[in-house]
Amino acid sequence: MAAATTASISLSLHLRPPLPPLRRPPRHAAFLLPTPSLLPQRLRLAPCRPTWRPDVRARAGSSIGVPPALARPGGAVETDRLPSDVRDRAMEAVDHFGGRVTIGDVASRAGLQLAQAERALQALAADTEGFLEVSEDGEVLYVFPKDYRTKLAGKSFRMRVEPLVDKAKEVGAYLVRVSFGTALIASIVLVYTTIIAILSSSSSDEDSRGRRRRSYGSTIIIPTDMFWYLDADYYRRRRVEKENGMNFIESVFSFVFGDGDPNDGLEEKRWKMIGQYISSNGGVVTAEEVAPFLDVPPPSEESKDDESFILPVLLRFQGHPEVDEQGNIMYRFPSLQRTASSKSGRSREYVGTKWSAMFGGVEKYLEEKPWKFSKANASEKAMVAGLGGLNLFGVIVLGNLLKQMTVTPGGLISFAAQLYPLLQIYAGSFFAIPLFRWFLLRKTNNDIKKRNKAREQRAQELLSPDSSLRRKLLSARDMAQRKVITPEEIVYTTEKDILEQDYEVKEWERRFKELESE
Repeated sequence: MAAATTASISLSLHLRPPLPPLRRPPRHAAFLLPTPSLLPQRLRLAPCRPTWRPDVRARAGSSIGVPPALARPGGAVETDRLPSDVRDRAMEAVDHFGGRVTIGDVASRAGLQLAQAERALQALAADTEGFLEVSEDGEVLYVFPKDYRTKLAGKSFRMRVEPLVDKAKEVGAYLVRVSFGTALIASIVLVYTTIIAILSSSSSDEDSRGRRRRSYGSTIIIPTDMFWYLDADYYRRRRVEKENGMNFIESVFSFVFGDGDPNDGLEEKRWKMIGQYISSNGGVVTAEEVAPFLDVPPPSEESKDDESFILPVLLRFQGHPEVDEQGNIMYRFPSLQRTASSKSGRSREYVGTKWSAMFGGVEKYLEEKPWKFSKANASEKAMVAGLGGLNLFGVIVLGNLLKQMTVTPGGLISFAAQLYPLLQIYAGSFFAIPLFRWFLLRKTNNDIKKRNKAREQRAQELLSPDSSLRRKLLSARDMAQRKVITPEEIVYTTEKDILEQDYEVKEWERRFKELESE
């Protein structure tokens, strides 16, 4: 019988018809190529029957069953087609779970859409010699070698260049910050030097010129003293730079334009928290549990029955609503119920204060950080404002002197006259922009405070739930399921030769168990 089977394999595959399809198709194996009829039917692409070419033969080492992404025509680096943040987040999730993951593992850990997670895993597996495992239930797992990052870096020119590009961006941003502060010093020097030159050139008698020379000596001390101060205070400013990440020159830019969004990456953090919360709770949650991570109104009677805010979560993680025996609406996320790792497999059996004590280290809600006017310390901000005022005063005086001149200026005065419109814009915007930002930040921080308070109130409801909410939460825990796919459940892997895997025996055993259970 075994010899006959071997002989049939060596013949053209169209001579042996495939087995009839099973009742339940694979969940995530749709991308697998059609396999010979020797393999279990669950691994087929179809419900439609594949067409076989007469010259296709089953042989050791064939790539049958490998997804298209794993066959890289032309040696293209599939990972380079992914957005950098999607690739990095997927790789972080793979590292967290030890290199053996499901699509749901990566989606929940990285906060990615399921389609994004699947595409990222296929690309990584294609470029790093990863392989697939398929369980008895048709679940697909991605397994990566320990040195997959090294292999990927060796193939991807983009990954080798990205650190250099990021470093260049950091240097460019630093130069912009420093150049803006340097421009303030240069403006003060140019303005006051030009003022002194105009006053000196308009003198007509020797005594007046002498007085002006003495005045010149006393006036020029201002910029000279300023540079002396900066140089003498160098070591203090270096300590400030190390402690606060900013020196005096950078504080000029910080005073005018601020220091960027303190909530940069908030959406990524939000979806990571939601995905990990759903996964750790067995893939079934209530709308009240997700509310502390979203932008929701404060709890009230009007908003009590409104659960529309959970729609983006359902779309992102492919969830669907279910109703329990008491008529409560739950939300199930099947893809987040299956995992290849038991790392985060803790079941949460309590609600209210017991739940809080048991999982006190978990973030209860998403908290936004308020915007700061500037990260510079008080003394630096006072000095920046003083120098800005000195520059503005000098620009006003210089403008009046230029208007009073009757002779066409030359040299330094002519140069300053040509730059005067830019000097005006710089001096005026130096205070106009911070003033506008101050009013804008007041409104922005007020909105952030309201959103944080609403999310905190929603989280507080979970810590001290009423009787109806408590029953709803307990019902969600009863409906929760978390399936850990163990190596013993694997029936197919692309790591081994097809003929080494006893598919028919396991298939008949599974069918026999199904018949017994029926």
